[in-house]
Amino acid sequence: MLTVMQIRALKPAERPFKVADADGLYLLVQPSGTLLWRFRYRCCGIERKLSLGSFPDVSLPQARRKRDEAKAELDDGIDPVEEKRQRRLKAELAAQTTFGLVAEEYIQKMEREGKSPATLKKARWFLELLASIAKRPMFPVSTNGTDLRL
Repeated sequence: MLTVMQIRALKPAERPFKVADADGLYLLVQPSGTLLWRFRYRCCGIERKLSLGSFPDVSLPQARRKRDEAKAELDDGIDPVEEKRQRRLKAELAAQTTFGLVAEEYIQKMEREGKSPATLKKARWFLELLASIAKRPMFPVSTNGTDLRL
């Protein structure tokens, strides 16, 4: 098992190399000197690698904790790489679906339906009033961690 002193003593080489810790956790030492935590595991008969961050941003105990969390996901039948990818996609989708975009789509729908110019003007005026929340993600809407969607 690695120690912090051993990690700090690592010197980069001409080619990347790995230094093993335990249970699939290893440190990838890049020629640039960057130290990257990786967790190697098998899921459905396929060898996979999960990136856990770089040292010293992710400390040795944190990397081990992340490895243990990934192993727990594997025990539950969840592929950690797929789970990470799904979380990232959900976050990107949430960032793309803002109050302003949804409101603008609604106004365009009202135009297609032939709503009066006065109604459209009021809707745009109201949207301008809400400019402070226009860039906020539409979902999840929460306060103190409580989801307010119905």
